[in-house]
Amino acid sequence: MRQSYLHKQIESEINSTQFNSFKNVYQIHKKSQIKKWLWGILLGLIITLFLPWTQNIRAKGIVTALRQEQRPQEMNTIIAGRIEKWYVNEGDIVKKGDTLLKLGEVKPEYFDPKLLERTQQQIMAKQMAINSYEDKAQTSNSQILALESARDLKLNQLEIKTRQQLLKQLSDSNDVVAVNNEWQIAKRQIEAAKMMLDSGVIALVDFERRKAAYQNAIAKKASAENKYLQTKQELGAIRVEINFTIQEYADKIAKAQGDRFASMSNISNGVADVSKLENIFSNYDIRNKMYYVIAPQDGQVTKAKKAGIGEMVKEGEMLVEIVPGNAQLAVALYIEPMDLPLLNIGQKIRFIFDGYPAIVFSGWPEASYGTFSGIITAIEKSASENGKFRLLAIEDKSDKPWPTQLRVGAGANGIALLKNVSIGYELWRNINGFPPEYYQSKPANSKVKIQK
Repeated sequence: MRQSYLHKQIESEINSTQFNSFKNVYQIHKKSQIKKWLWGILLGLIITLFLPWTQNIRAKGIVTALRQEQRPQEMNTIIAGRIEKWYVNEGDIVKKGDTLLKLGEVKPEYFDPKLLERTQQQIMAKQMAINSYEDKAQTSNSQILALESARDLKLNQLEIKTRQQLLKQLSDSNDVVAVNNEWQIAKRQIEAAKMMLDSGVIALVDFERRKAAYQNAIAKKASAENKYLQTKQELGAIRVEINFTIQEYADKIAKAQGDRFASMSNISNGVADVSKLENIFSNYDIRNKMYYVIAPQDGQVTKAKKAGIGEMVKEGEMLVEIVPGNAQLAVALYIEPMDLPLLNIGQKIRFIFDGYPAIVFSGWPEASYGTFSGIITAIEKSASENGKFRLLAIEDKSDKPWPTQLRVGAGANGIALLKNVSIGYELWRNINGFPPEYYQSKPANSKVKIQK
């Protein structure tokens, strides 16, 4: 009995020890804190949903220059040639007007080393020919003036002679009239004398005397009429001479004018030839200057396409590229068409440049690190080849300056800041695929100053 009692007591102690171990291991009597944690987390999530969140648009772009003349520029050869000498190397910094390389001639028509001198001689020869033709034209003018003066003098003489002949014709006409009157009187007298002779009133001697007077009157009449006709004929001859003089001098003057016009035509042709030769001379001179390729602005030489001496280059072929040194940097971003109405000129935008570490909190831009501020200056109205719209943004002078080591062509990620909303609304908008709310920034209507 005693032994079985001991056994029972030992078993009860063992069971009590096992139960205590089970309680210590599984903590079945300890109160759980999971519910409190769950409620705490849920409350935190609810509070987080009402925290402010800045809507934004992200876009990728590259660093470029704001002005076209400040962007990397290709140096192309205007003429075809052969590289004779390089004056710079890739990476060299050059000033405006520095010589980059020298080209040699490859076209046979420009091989003559005295091409300019010979062209100048041709110009001088043509100019001398023009001077000769001008002298000839001046001589023709003098000859025309002399002929006109001689013609006028000759015509004046003939005019005087014509007047004299007209007066003589008038005098002869009066003589004819007078003689004709005498002849009429003598005729009547002879007829009366004949009747009187037949009647025996007068003697035959008186009749013969009157007959002789009648014959003299006839002779005087014939002589006066002949003289009048001769005077009239002489007047006609003078008028013919006047016409002949006018025609003769007209022919001489026309010939002199023809010589003058021919000289003037030769002068015009000579002037045209001189202008053409001067144009050729100017082209030759400019071509000689094009053998030396000059830097158009300050910058760094990069991307040399031709390396050796004696290599041939074609017209318009690229030789090197010059990257301007002092360029006002800008960032070219490409925006989706759906986001385009949300952006305006003058709106601020944040950038993350490649190579510069940054810690970004999209919804809390004031907590971000390593981002730089910019201002939108231009938004293109037509889509680019990639179907997106390109915009340009420059450095915001009122914020932290952009890195001095930033170079054209570097990558950039842009974050356009929009309206402040709650995190819950932003999550709901993204889940439903809605765009950000339209936001008109305050500086949208302000003018952005661009540094020149």
